Amino acid sequence: MDAASPELFGAIKQRLRWLGQRQEVLARNIANSDTPGYRPRDLRPFTVANTVGEPRQAVAMTATTAGHLSGRRRDPAAFAARVERAPYETAPAGNAVVLEEQMAKINETQVSHSVATGLYRKHLAMLKTATGPR
Repeated sequence: MDAASPELFGAIKQRLRWLGQRQEVLARNIANSDTPGYRPRDLRPFTVANTVGEPRQAVAMTATTAGHLSGRRRDPAAFAARVERAPYETAPAGNAVVLEEQMAKINETQVSHSVATGLYRKHLAMLKTATGPR
């Protein structure tokens, strides 16, 4: 990324782009909720490491006292979300769209969008404060 676009701004822009695309996919799922044989789709989970560039090395914590914890991290792959799964409800016509599930995903996307725009706004305000009045 260039100097005019810090990594945090770039990551937030990528997140907002992903959220917009996810909203389109979920809207298409709802629009096809009566289409025979339609299977709902979703995007792969968003990860900042994939958008910012090469993954960074983890910072090891130093124990300065015997009572400190070691700071070992669990395997991140253990908590990875599965992209494809078998739907638990399928209509007799073969449609597997569950409206409640799609609405929950839309709500999750909306909340994530609000968080990302709030973070973007706060970071921009911080930069304005750091540069001072003109």
